[in-house]
Amino acid sequence: MDILIVIMDGISGRPTSSLNGLTSLQAADTPNLDRAADKGVSGIMDPISPGVRPGSDTSHLSLVGYNPYSTYTGRGPFEAAGVGIDVKEGDIAFRCNFATKKDGKIVDRRAGRINETSELSKAIQRETKEIDGIKVIFRESTGHRGALVLRGEGLSSRITGSDPKKPGLPTKKIKAIDPVGDKTAEIANKFIEKAESVLENHPHNKKRIEDGLPPANTVLLRGVGEVPSVVPIQDKHGLDSAIISGTGLMKGIGKLIGMDVIEVEGATGSKDSNTMNKARETIRQLKENEKDFVLLHLKGGDEAGHDGDGAAKIQYIEEKIEPVIDYLLKEIEDTLLVLTADHSTPLDVKDHSGDPVPITIVGDGVRVDDVNFFNENTYKGGLLRIKGKDLMPICLDLTNKCNKYGA
Repeated sequence: MDILIVIMDGISGRPTSSLNGLTSLQAADTPNLDRAADKGVSGIMDPISPGVRPGSDTSHLSLVGYNPYSTYTGRGPFEAAGVGIDVKEGDIAFRCNFATKKDGKIVDRRAGRINETSELSKAIQRETKEIDGIKVIFRESTGHRGALVLRGEGLSSRITGSDPKKPGLPTKKIKAIDPVGDKTAEIANKFIEKAESVLENHPHNKKRIEDGLPPANTVLLRGVGEVPSVVPIQDKHGLDSAIISGTGLMKGIGKLIGMDVIEVEGATGSKDSNTMNKARETIRQLKENEKDFVLLHLKGGDEAGHDGDGAAKIQYIEEKIEPVIDYLLKEIEDTLLVLTADHSTPLDVKDHSGDPVPITIVGDGVRVDDVNFFNENTYKGGLLRIKGKDLMPICLDLTNKCNKYGA
């Protein structure tokens, strides 16, 4: 039996007065998610541990069986790998935001959620190929995001970032946390200066200003980390695996742990993503490419949660997720299906929370419980409350792919 894990990014939340005391999942019409719960065993899951607010990166590592505390060095390495940079062990990588700066202060950390930065990124790369003998690689990622890699001798991730985290504040000068990071901090600051010089007069930004849009005139460096050494998932679990996602971060996680990263037409990593194309490719990977394990990542609900937009989150659940679940339930054969989230993104928090997420497992041999709905109240099911680190052992056991512990 194969394994299919569907991660509905940030889909769960907390009750909110804006939805009459319900969560988005509870307020949405979810006949197919509910049908899956009725056919399976359900519960709730702490992606890392109770009360820990996970990033999408650390939670996904946990859900596929990697210890986030020892594997995760920062988001930068995963973002860089996900945009196609051939990262090497020891590289120093950053995730980046194109942002808008005015009078020395950040007024928009996402430059109006700019979604086309290819020309800006190429212009930056042309002018920053090398700084003080260190190789510099810069690429655009999804939406307003980008990735930066520094490669060379004497580098360290022991530095701060430049992101002030809130609008209305000046960008932070990157500093070394200890002396070993002095060189890297200096190079990172020089990169920002050069990037701003390129962006200031770029035609793309001039056009944005003419159109009344905020210019992407600076780059914020965040999530610095050294590219880690990771045991490939084939060696760890014995699974020929693939990941299907529209976001650079998820692609990077898949790439660094040795999953095949599958590109799908229309997969944008946002609310407008063609989720049905992703669903069809998921089935193709399981049936035609005979993958043992596929991870399907659906992002848009998290984006709506960060915006505090309950209507958009409900719409994404009903129009983007529900058809996918209906299709998968009809098409999967000899496959263990897991439906869950990587974290909660409550509307009133507008960020990730430490709340547990719902989980349902459907497949032959599963001990079906009495839960016939999929939302935050699935704690009533047979799985009770588990941790993210428990998910892969449970899947490997239910598919008879694990070895006995002991005599």
